Amino acid sequence: MGATTLVSVDEYLRTSFPDADCEYVDGRIVERNVGRVDHSHVQTAIARYLGNRYEKRVWVGVEVRVQVKATRFRVPDVTVVSGVMPEGEIIRTPPAIVIEVLSPDDRASDLEEKIADYLAFGISYVWVVNPATRRAFVHTSEGSREVKDGVLRAESVTVEVPLNEIFA
Repeated sequence: MGATTLVSVDEYLRTSFPDADCEYVDGRIVERNVGRVDHSHVQTAIARYLGNRYEKRVWVGVEVRVQVKATRFRVPDVTVVSGVMPEGEIIRTPPAIVIEVLSPDDRASDLEEKIADYLAFGISYVWVVNPATRRAFVHTSEGSREVKDGVLRAESVTVEVPLNEIFA
């Protein structure tokens, strides 16, 4: 196993990443799997649907940094905050929903760690959407379930996203 170079939080926050923002996990820079058309299509469709339908109730951001712990910064594909746009460059209070759109190179163990980080931080809903299978899952502090009726829901902010709208 090769050596890992650790970087400080300050160095991470000062760094610009050329292709896509990276996450920061306990001193390690972690690349994200992005850049595919199907991934982008689903990410954009979710953000557009939520923004158009619920713009007076929620703020929707794409690939924005969320500080889930002192030494952990995650970059969800889509972030939903109750109310207006958050202040500052980084979200430091729990959003209502974060959405991860899967890519073929995503590893289950990495996804499980992200979901655990999000839930421990106090995020009420973590939606995971798989463009390849057209399936979606909802993770909350009470458990995880597949979306069987075709609608992603978050009762805390009263939003719904029909899967057929994002896979169109």
